[in-house]
Amino acid sequence: MGSFYETPVYPMSKAFTKESEADDEEDLQLPAVPAGGKNYMTPAGYAALRAELLDLMDTERPKIVDVVHWAASNGDRSENGDYLYGKKRLREIDRRIRFLTKRLEIAEITEPSVHCGSDQVFFGATVTYADPTGAPRSVRIMGIDEADSARGDVSWVSPIARTLLKSRVGDELTLLTPQGPVVIEVLQVAYPPPPDKL
Repeated sequence: MGSFYETPVYPMSKAFTKESEADDEEDLQLPAVPAGGKNYMTPAGYAALRAELLDLMDTERPKIVDVVHWAASNGDRSENGDYLYGKKRLREIDRRIRFLTKRLEIAEITEPSVHCGSDQVFFGATVTYADPTGAPRSVRIMGIDEADSARGDVSWVSPIARTLLKSRVGDELTLLTPQGPVVIEVLQVAYPPPPDKL
């Protein structure tokens, strides 16, 4: 009988496929939210995580359950690559579902556009600052679960964001770095326009 997968899946020794419950629990450790703090998130970030959760629950997980059921009906599970891979993938999906559910439960949705036009740095701001050499650098202060460094995002709990928060254009700030404290200057603060102005 053919495989559900386009690429060949080779059977593995059970020694390489067993995962302990402890491993599962380690993966559930959530990125740190400051004690007593909130899990701030933009509406777009919340929507993206919610869409991922719904896709995993409504599409991805049922598809893998079907594969595992099909593979289990083929006999010896210990030598069945589709079954072993499917069970491993199900554990990964279930861990991600638990993670997303917990993060969305504690999310505090904050709309950055309410500060549009302000020169003070709040959550959701794109801040341009002069580094110690005078070179301009820009960061966007985002939620822990939505910050993407490839887009220039930083988490609101990162050292640079914590230094910048509540400052204003023209402020000189001391940023603590691994090499020691350095002085940076806030050059510009920008926010997305309100949704009705798009």
